[in-house]
Amino acid sequence: MQDRAETDRSVRPGQSESAGGAPGGTPTVPPAVRVQGLWKRFGEQTAVAGIDLELPAGKFIGLVGPNGAGKTTTLSMVTGLLRPDEGRIEISGHDVWRDPVEVKSRIGVLPEGLRLFERLSGRELLAYTGRLRGLPGAEVDKRATQLLDVLGLAGSQHKLVVDYSTGMRKKIGLASALLHNPEVLFLDEPFEGVDPVSAQTIREVLVRYTHSGATVVFSSHVMELVESLCDWVAVMAAGRIRAQGTLDEVRGDAASLQNAFLELVGAGARTADGSLDWLGGDR
Repeated sequence: MQDRAETDRSVRPGQSESAGGAPGGTPTVPPAVRVQGLWKRFGEQTAVAGIDLELPAGKFIGLVGPNGAGKTTTLSMVTGLLRPDEGRIEISGHDVWRDPVEVKSRIGVLPEGLRLFERLSGRELLAYTGRLRGLPGAEVDKRATQLLDVLGLAGSQHKLVVDYSTGMRKKIGLASALLHNPEVLFLDEPFEGVDPVSAQTIREVLVRYTHSGATVVFSSHVMELVESLCDWVAVMAAGRIRAQGTLDEVRGDAASLQNAFLELVGAGARTADGSLDWLGGDR
């Protein structure tokens, strides 16, 4: 993948390197994501209840929570796929809903329940995606070749996406999200249903991507995965943020992130007690 320092997004047209910086010319880097007072309701069901988040740039960030916590709804609103009822969202200092074109040029998204153009081959899908992004054809072809190779899809690049396995679909979706070299990459359960070999490949690509100065935000309910990958974590339950900060800050004195998570979401004391005394008994 191309070094981020070589891209034309290092300094925007009409903007100096110190624009918006502190006195003395030192640039200040805005958060990758800033969320203020975000609400979303579906009828009488409140999915997201007034959350505030400030996600630092250049980090590997995990948004974790049990099923139904509101993670997917939150990411859908943050990436402009779902309009919030209330609240403000900024990506790299740009308002998601007031400046959607600028925001979408800066982000890549791999949503849950990924829908792809299945009657295209993997390479055709990348060619189509790159041209939609306004990239020159030769650059699209070069980046597509590199991504297909790194993600282990070169041998299947001419196969129709409809015939791809779950892991292959996740990888071609990730390639599509990375093709334009976004500043912030959003992934909703990127390892769900993925075999260990494909998962390791995806992990290596994402770690390399964050080391280049980019930001990855991904949702998961697998604490071991988050603990092994992330620098920064936000814990969500019942539509609210229960904790956010560095991995060490959120983990606190707990033996693991899993233990801290169970405590934060109020699941630590939940046991089966005697209510399943019939399970495993005489048959």
